[in-house]
Amino acid sequence: MEVRTRFAPSPTGYMHLGNLRTALYTYLFARSKGGKFILRIEDTDQEREVPGAVDLIYKSLKIAGLSHDEGPDIGGPCGPYVQSERKKLYMPHALQLIESGHAYYCFCTKERLDEARAEAEKRGETFKYDKHCLSLSKEEIQQKLDAGVSYVIRQNIPTTGKAGFDDVIYGHVEVDCDTLDDNVLIKADGLPTYNFANVIDDHLMGITHVMRGNEYLSSAPKYNLLYEAFGWTPPIYVHLTPVMANAQRKLSKRKGDPSFEDLLSQGYLTEAIINYMVLLGWSPRGEREFYTLKELEEVFDLEGLSKSPSIFDTVKLNWFNAEYIRKLSPEQFLELATPWLAQTLNPEKFDFKRIGELLQARTEVFNQIPGMVDFLAELPEFESDLYVNKKQKSTLESAKQALSLVRPMLGGIDEAQWTEETLHDRVMAFIPETGMKNGQLLWPMRIAISGKLSTPGGAFEIAYLLGREETLRRLDLAISALS
Repeated sequence: MEVRTRFAPSPTGYMHLGNLRTALYTYLFARSKGGKFILRIEDTDQEREVPGAVDLIYKSLKIAGLSHDEGPDIGGPCGPYVQSERKKLYMPHALQLIESGHAYYCFCTKERLDEARAEAEKRGETFKYDKHCLSLSKEEIQQKLDAGVSYVIRQNIPTTGKAGFDDVIYGHVEVDCDTLDDNVLIKADGLPTYNFANVIDDHLMGITHVMRGNEYLSSAPKYNLLYEAFGWTPPIYVHLTPVMANAQRKLSKRKGDPSFEDLLSQGYLTEAIINYMVLLGWSPRGEREFYTLKELEEVFDLEGLSKSPSIFDTVKLNWFNAEYIRKLSPEQFLELATPWLAQTLNPEKFDFKRIGELLQARTEVFNQIPGMVDFLAELPEFESDLYVNKKQKSTLESAKQALSLVRPMLGGIDEAQWTEETLHDRVMAFIPETGMKNGQLLWPMRIAISGKLSTPGGAFEIAYLLGREETLRRLDLAISALS
């Protein structure tokens, strides 16, 4: 049997991280089994559709490296792959269920349903449709149809017995039929609901394994009743545990949690996001943590899927991203860092190549870069406390003395000689003449020209990047402020 999986997002906005992980697991399982990965757009809820969202789905999957074998943009033997374009397929199946007694026409008005819902709430009960229209005769039904009365088609859930299914993660799940509602299969606009369309589409597309979030666990028994009504073999279900923002709630864009696109725009590397997300609910065999997508295609299995929710940890993602940044060549890092550097610094004035060399080992996420180098463009406001460092034996008095001594010496170095090597050699040779320790001079020198406690590079690197004129100007300001 060829494994056929599907990723079936709704075009309602950005690719949130839970969706990305579902797509990733679905893709990896298909690839690990030499099967097919199908993309299907589920757009039956057209009121929630966001313009441009379909293109965003294509773009996100392409960036992530999740190439599909069949889909709306590339076609395939089971098309069309957009639900709204498959509209003609659903009604015949719904009519087949009506004929067999597994579904029925419902002509109830919104007012009647709202009234029944309100009554249920008064009784402290969960609303469940009362099968009011199931008792209509064929003649009554035909009269209403002929008169153009608006209707939906509902699934006829048995009032006794049990409905259940087997799941790879949760095992056998079973519920009493009398707890299930007669959910709508075909809406008043003639389009199918998700609950109906996904069953029809999964069958017609030959989907063998359905991987989706565990929020659909409660609906799956109803799906299996539909499979039984049609006499079809249901797929193998894999209901994935959620990705949580914390112990109390799931990740949510509405709550300010990032989407895949947000992480990319913040300067996370695609490879790091994918590597982190795949481990957020799946454990490989062994202690290894770093995998390429190609390697994951070979080792992914369903046995490693977690039965517990996973918490999205930005600190852990930052660590992953930093490790991937370290693995970049200096040229690759500079190419990715340049747009971030250019937000703060003029590339014609500063040596981006040297700045990149200093930043690569310190950068966790690229959006940190502007804040790490902004002092080069503009000296921060003077803070005397920064000059005091017990470990370096630096006090306000010793700092003023050190700067007053080193300023004339640096002033003697002309522009042509203003290199890191010259600055290092001259200053280090000069320090013994001052009677000070290295830290007593280098600490206040770096603070004076950077205005920051933590900087990429030390005093010599910063002085070189600033240039002779700006370095001397900043030293003069610091000496004046300390006086």
